[in-house]
Amino acid sequence: MLVQLVVFSSVVLGLCWFIARRKPKLLRRMFKPGSPLFALGYQFYSKTRLGHYYHAKNLKKAREQFPDGHSVVEVTEMNGIKIRPIPYLEDNYAYLVIDKATNMAVVIDPGDPEVVQYWIEQEGVSITAILTTHKHWDHSGGNTSLRKVYKKLAVYGSSTDSVPGLTHHVVDQESIQVGGLRFTALVTPGHTVGHMAYLLHSPGGDSPDCVFTGDLLFLGGCGRMFEGPSSLMLQSLDKICELSQDTIVWPGHEYALDNLDFAQNLEPGNQEVMAKFSWVKERRKERLITAPSSVSEERSYNPFLRTSSSSLIQALREDEGSDHGLGADKEENRASILKELRNRKDKYFYKL
Repeated sequence: MLVQLVVFSSVVLGLCWFIARRKPKLLRRMFKPGSPLFALGYQFYSKTRLGHYYHAKNLKKAREQFPDGHSVVEVTEMNGIKIRPIPYLEDNYAYLVIDKATNMAVVIDPGDPEVVQYWIEQEGVSITAILTTHKHWDHSGGNTSLRKVYKKLAVYGSSTDSVPGLTHHVVDQESIQVGGLRFTALVTPGHTVGHMAYLLHSPGGDSPDCVFTGDLLFLGGCGRMFEGPSSLMLQSLDKICELSQDTIVWPGHEYALDNLDFAQNLEPGNQEVMAKFSWVKERRKERLITAPSSVSEERSYNPFLRTSSSSLIQALREDEGSDHGLGADKEENRASILKELRNRKDKYFYKL
């Protein structure tokens, strides 16, 4: 059975490579979100070593294309904590979080071990833990490599997500302490079955907390629902919305430009969306990072957090006669709207 799977996988990958070289638009259409081949490709990527091989090829390509990273980042310091975003691949971010008093640090989602190790050495910190939001190779692909370099490195994440190199399974509301850094683990499934977010508490409460959201929440958007229904994703997004409104949001990708393009197309008269989109466009002209935002900001312009918004529901109803938001059960309505938004977002960027 294993031999047959390897042979089948090789044939599929070979065919895809052939099509990609000669008919790239056809390959894009074949693998568009929701298609059978997209679902099959996701299974190979997330559950086999073929996914790791694909990730390694992407890392090599991205390092050549962006030798200094895809974006120009800015270091944030507050209350004795230093947060350094680390850009890698075409749009991913890892985060090096440093307790300046003890020089101890954690890294969140080290998908590229080479660039993460570089910044660990540049900062001269003692790295003791990896916090992994989910199993996808672009977020977890550096776990095992870094553990070989830093022998006592602990890897935190969800055991239900098959995180590579996992040493510490965490559960909802579990506290993680590294030097003066205190995190609370938040179970946020939907993108994957064991997706986690990590809330960094401000020492003394003199500055806002920070939440590292992986592929759950982006500036202006949310992740795809690969391994859960929209109702589950809605609960996870609500968990972030229930945090203090000044909580700083650090996402796993630089997706702001595309996300707000979609949001403005959906609600062209939304002033909050227009203002943020204008700001983002100016930032991206210079390849400047758009993170972080805040929970309150996201609730004002992110359509995926506004599933109760009357203006958003009206926009959906007016477009193609949608009946979303008309049912009797409020939470079912919101889950239906979230699913519709995610489907529209996928289609919006797959027009050929």
